[in-house]
Amino acid sequence: PSRGLGDVYKRQRYMLIEFSFSNYRSFRGENTLSLESLIKKKESLPLVAIYGKNGGGKSNLIRAFWLAVKFICNAQMTQGAGAPVPVDPFKLNDYSTETPTSFEFIYKYNGIKYIYGFSATKEKICEEYLFHYPKGSKAQVFKRTGQEFSFIQNKAFKQLISKAVAENQLYFSVANTMNESVCTEAMKFFTESIVFSREFEDIPGQIRFNYNNNNVLKSMKQYAQRADVGIIDMKFDMKNTEIDVDDTIPENAPPELSRALKSFVSALSDNSQAKIQRNEIKARTYHTGVNKKGELGQYELSLEDESDGTHRLMALAPAIDRVIDNGGIFVADELEKGLHPLLTEYIVNKFQNSEINKNHAQLIFTTHDTEIMRQHFLDADQFYFVDKDRQTGESELYSVDGLGKKSNADIRTGYLIGKFGGIPELGDCLLYTSPSPRDGLLSR
Repeated sequence: PSRGLGDVYKRQRYMLIEFSFSNYRSFRGENTLSLESLIKKKESLPLVAIYGKNGGGKSNLIRAFWLAVKFICNAQMTQGAGAPVPVDPFKLNDYSTETPTSFEFIYKYNGIKYIYGFSATKEKICEEYLFHYPKGSKAQVFKRTGQEFSFIQNKAFKQLISKAVAENQLYFSVANTMNESVCTEAMKFFTESIVFSREFEDIPGQIRFNYNNNNVLKSMKQYAQRADVGIIDMKFDMKNTEIDVDDTIPENAPPELSRALKSFVSALSDNSQAKIQRNEIKARTYHTGVNKKGELGQYELSLEDESDGTHRLMALAPAIDRVIDNGGIFVADELEKGLHPLLTEYIVNKFQNSEINKNHAQLIFTTHDTEIMRQHFLDADQFYFVDKDRQTGESELYSVDGLGKKSNADIRTGYLIGKFGGIPELGDCLLYTSPSPRDGLLSR
């Protein structure tokens, strides 16, 4: 049953409403990714799927989101004197490199709506602003143009903070470190809720980090079993060993390097005998097999023997369950990479199914998997496309709903025949001539 938007807002601790950006990599004009439902107008969207041809700009959209979030969270630490602002403007004309790159987030945290944005060149922050709606009406927290700042409340303290903000730093980030109350609260959305798949690619690192968290390890095991029905059990071991630093330095290493390494490790260990702590991770899977007598038994394999898809699903497990259990936003580029289409649908359903996704987590992902378009529980406004203009080289983001389509009927067929754009131009080599063989199976 559908709930009113107000009910969702009350229960949803973190909610991304819109992300807008301009003049970043292949995107020159302003583009907006909205997670507000335009069809039902009653619920926020639990997920959006972004399609497009290779090289069309899908990954640049995810990069824009990642860059903005990481810069917001870390600008006060990374932006020393003279450090360039890490924007990457559109380069396929003779003027955009001199134009600011802009980012804006509209979101809710703990029931309060915020609008935060900034624009910057590589040299400086050009504009920055934060508004909130503490009592339902829009109120300014701060506005900035260059090094000119405007405040409505608590002016003395905020002016003091502004004196510490360099032209290549964000006021928002500095104010957060100086405990300005509204900025600190608004910042929690970025530091607590947003998880990127690119940070969950290293399985040994995930095991090492979560070794004492049985729930995470159990989740990784369950996801592996989803990927490979042959896995009946999985065990994780971590062995801690100390090795003498002398044994790790090659004999032909320069003396200066050898002395520096010994001094560094000795300082860290506070011990005259420098040693390095090494964690060895061993993950083992167990499969059913048959012995010479024809009897069933369990046989051990190392994790390296498992498929890429099993590795991929295991690596994503902690991230997916983290946002499902606590709420938040999971952002993934090529979610289906290495996965069977049914496994991709399994992840999508975790977010779309309100009985599973009780904390209203949100999923933003790029994909080439058109099987997802068959899912009749998804609405047309949950599908976005990215296409690139052949003449200008500019990427554009747009939704199916923005094209006037209000239902998801035949979206897949329309996409594959080029009705919505965002597909490769194969000419006479076009392979798609009829519906997938799965059509008949899914309709039975």
